Amino acid sequence: MLKSPLLCILFESFFVEVLKFKKWVSLFWGAIARYDILIENLMDPAHLPYAHYGLALTKPFKEQRDREGGIPLDFTLKKLGIEGFDAELEFGYCKYQAPCILSIHADVDSGTKMPSKGRRRMTLTFMCVPVSPGNSRLIWAFPRNFDIWIDKVVPRWMIHVANNLVLDSDLYLLHIEERKIKEIGSKNWQRACFLPCKSDALVVGYRRWFNKYADGEVDWRGRFSGDLPPTPPREQLMDRYWTHVVNCRSCSRAYKSLNAMATVLEVVAIGLIGVVAAATKQGAVSAAGRTRLAILGSVCYAVSRWLAHFVQKYFRYHGYNHSVPDKAMVFVQMFRLGVAP
Repeated sequence: MLKSPLLCILFESFFVEVLKFKKWVSLFWGAIARYDILIENLMDPAHLPYAHYGLALTKPFKEQRDREGGIPLDFTLKKLGIEGFDAELEFGYCKYQAPCILSIHADVDSGTKMPSKGRRRMTLTFMCVPVSPGNSRLIWAFPRNFDIWIDKVVPRWMIHVANNLVLDSDLYLLHIEERKIKEIGSKNWQRACFLPCKSDALVVGYRRWFNKYADGEVDWRGRFSGDLPPTPPREQLMDRYWTHVVNCRSCSRAYKSLNAMATVLEVVAIGLIGVVAAATKQGAVSAAGRTRLAILGSVCYAVSRWLAHFVQKYFRYHGYNHSVPDKAMVFVQMFRLGVAP
């Protein structure tokens, strides 16, 4: 029986300030994807410039080899056993604590002459929990020892919106992948996937662990048959409200506040237009005054429509067009990581 894993890295000296701030648990997300598909996707940073083109941060990598910004990555699997495995990365190391926890530890200043004590370090810790066939839950923590003040300035809901852009922008690809692997069988995954690169080492290591120690399937203990649910409509598959917003205090509060603001502005706009109409009929207000009121009403209505669109796009459903990057939200991510746009 596996012991409950401890995230010892989070209690090392360079993360103490983050833990004092008590905001290092960044995101809770319910994914419409199989547990094994979700966790192997998180083990593959090489796919970021491609599956998340225009959204993922590739700026820290100075050497670019292709149009999307991808570069060769050299990952080396070290130790694999029932408790998981370790791996060396070019920019740090990775630890998979079976069955649910993946930690990627990165040295942002790797390759520089900066002393070890003053280097910027960060950890991405993912806790992937199987919920039912085709559904899983992700809890994401992002502690670091630099630019902590940014999390005090930028509202948490705004950071969540930016993070969600990366998390669910390739969800449809995962949905297709899980069905292909289910069709061919988890133990025959090599027949469905071609993984020739060194950056595929973590995915290959996870598949070896999953087949050897979990028999290629989640043991649902009779609660579920293991069959995947039917493919839902795209709007339901990519739904953001029920997968995150409704369970997040910060995002739920922002969702309600922005909706209320949009409604108030729309009512004000209608009221101002009504005042202008009445004033025109009775001649109680000068032409210049009526013009100003009409302009103010038009602005209020335009802002209310923009807010309604913003809420729908970032809190309900986002239909992605990767050829048109969402520069505003990417900027929020860059600002948070201290990366120059």
